[in-house]
Amino acid sequence: MQIFRVGGAVRDKLLGLPIKDQDWVVVGATPEQMKDLGFMPVGRDFPVFLHPRSKEEYALARIERKTGRGYAGFTFHTASTVTLAEDLLRRDLTINAMAEDESGRIIDPYGGQNDLKNRLLRHVSPAFQEDPLRILRVARFAARLAPLGFRIADQTLELMSVMVANGEASCLVAERVWQETVKALMEPNPEIFFQTLIRCQALPVVLPELCALLHGQAFERLQLAAKANAPAQVRFGCLFAQGSDIASIKSLITRLRLPTGYGDLALLVSECGERISATLQCPDGQTLMSVFEATDALRRPERFSLVLDALSCHSETVKREKQHVVTLLNGCLAIKAGALVSRGITGKALGAALRQERINFLASRLQ
Repeated sequence: MQIFRVGGAVRDKLLGLPIKDQDWVVVGATPEQMKDLGFMPVGRDFPVFLHPRSKEEYALARIERKTGRGYAGFTFHTASTVTLAEDLLRRDLTINAMAEDESGRIIDPYGGQNDLKNRLLRHVSPAFQEDPLRILRVARFAARLAPLGFRIADQTLELMSVMVANGEASCLVAERVWQETVKALMEPNPEIFFQTLIRCQALPVVLPELCALLHGQAFERLQLAAKANAPAQVRFGCLFAQGSDIASIKSLITRLRLPTGYGDLALLVSECGERISATLQCPDGQTLMSVFEATDALRRPERFSLVLDALSCHSETVKREKQHVVTLLNGCLAIKAGALVSRGITGKALGAALRQERINFLASRLQ
């Protein structure tokens, strides 16, 4: 039995990057031997085990065979006779198809080290085209490694286009598309993820609602959000702009089953972005209160702050006034109904009086 560190951990070590997760492949072992050593089985489709102490994943070397369409159309064969080279052959990119033995020796049967040197994202074998999820993964790796000068090999990009033309990309389920998109949003150059999908004609298939939105200005906003180390919600929100097709956004929300925060932010930026920017150019108490009410900022101030963060990538005015507006909102929230009740104001009059008190506060701070 031999154990090898594989995949991203080997790649990142050779690039001098921090190693986040470690994966291991076991060659020459059976599931029974793994269990006898205290490893805990967790794999459903093929034998994967958790180390009894580190809880890292150890997978038995395996071979994949394509049996149907889509990323789930595979059968897996594991046996003690499966070699390390056979296991690595099924991986997506050469830079992810390297292994390291217990002595630190690099096993590189498919030229991963040379592609690291040449800053190239290149598929391992023609079997790449059997898994459409790899279209999104390669686009995400391009977004991650762009600061290091990596690019996608021409042959690999061409193969991705063929996969789209053959209908493989249409087999991707919404959940996996969204998972990869969220990860890509948090890469150093998230715009490259979307640009890659455009280059291989995958965007109209996997994210058709974004086709009309993704252009130079949207990519610039996304770059600004990434440079500001903004959270994924803000990066997603800054893709949208005033005048975005609300019906398309709602379709995207429904089709991908977006988390509420992402969908809400996209809609608010699209519906209220221009109004917020215009109000902040020359605000007064009444108009600013109307903005707070339109965006439900008085009940959801944290969300409103995220909206301002997204709009800061659109508007210098919002960027300049953002902190001041948040301070004003907090000041409004500090004005409570209890003080008015103690003055004998109750019933329907209470809500109107509370609103007016807050408008007066805003007016006093905006003079």
